[in-house]
Amino acid sequence: MKKVLLLVAVILLSCQSEKKDYFDSIAENDVKLFPPKPGDWLYSHKEKGQTFDQFTKSKHIVPTKENNIIYLKPIGGFDSLQVKQIELVRQYLKIFFQLETKVQEEVSNDIIPKHARRIGSEGQDQFLAGFILDSVLKKERPQNGIVLMALTEKDLYPKPEWSFVFGLASYRDKIAVSSIYRMQKEADFNLGLERLLKICSHEIGHMFGLYHCIEANCVMNGTNSMSETDSHSIRLCSLCQRKLNSGIKYDNLKRLKELEKYFKENNLTNGLTLMEKDFEKIKNK
Repeated sequence: MKKVLLLVAVILLSCQSEKKDYFDSIAENDVKLFPPKPGDWLYSHKEKGQTFDQFTKSKHIVPTKENNIIYLKPIGGFDSLQVKQIELVRQYLKIFFQLETKVQEEVSNDIIPKHARRIGSEGQDQFLAGFILDSVLKKERPQNGIVLMALTEKDLYPKPEWSFVFGLASYRDKIAVSSIYRMQKEADFNLGLERLLKICSHEIGHMFGLYHCIEANCVMNGTNSMSETDSHSIRLCSLCQRKLNSGIKYDNLKRLKELEKYFKENNLTNGLTLMEKDFEKIKNK
C-alpha cells in the first residue's frame, strides 16, 4: 500500500513539475533587451517593471462565466482589406487570450462631433481618442464583455499639444481605441496586420493586468514610434505568459499550437518562427 501511495505521489509531483516547466522551457527563447537609446520608450520612461508576485497581488480582471467576451467595435468607413484585417485581428485575439472575441456592427464616423475632430499636421483627419472612450465606449460595453476595443481608420490624438497617438485605453473601465491609420502607412497588408496584432494584444494585455515588460523583447514593451513597434516581438515573453495564464488559466500547449497555425496560414513568418522555437523547447517535456 505504501508503495502505491508513493507511486501516486511521484506521478502527481511529476505532473505539477511539467506544468511549471512550460514557462521555464520557453524562457530559453526570451531575448534580452538592448540598453535603450535616445528616442526609445525606456530611454525616457524609467519603468520598474512587474514581477510575477506583484502581478498576482495586483487588482486585475479575471474572466467569469458572466464576463468573458472580448468585443471589437469598428468606427468608420473601412475598405475591403481593412475589413479583412479586422476579422483577422478578431481571430488572433481569440487565440492570444483564449477567450471568445466578437466584432460588433460597424458604426459611422458621424458619431464623432466636430469638437472632437481636427486636421493633423499632414492634412489628415484626426479624432480625439478620449472622446471615443468617454462618450462612445463607456456606455456601450456589453454586459458579458470583459473588454471593448474600438478600431478606427482615422488618426487619433490624445490632447491638443500632442501630434498623434496609436491608441488610448482606460484600464479601469476596460475600454480602448486603436487606430489603423499609421499602421498601414508605407506597409503592405501583412506588415500592417502584424502591427495591428501587436497594438491590440498589447493594449488588451494591459487590461488583464500586465505592465510594460522590461525583462525581454516582448509584445508588452512600451513604444514611442512605429519603428520601435516594428522592432518589438509579437510574442509574449515567458514571464508575461506566466502572468496571463495565471489569470485566464488556458491550456498553454493548445494556445501555442493555435498561434503557430494562425501565423502559418496568414504568412506571418516572424511569428511562425517564434512559435516553432517555443515548440522545440517543450517537445520533450
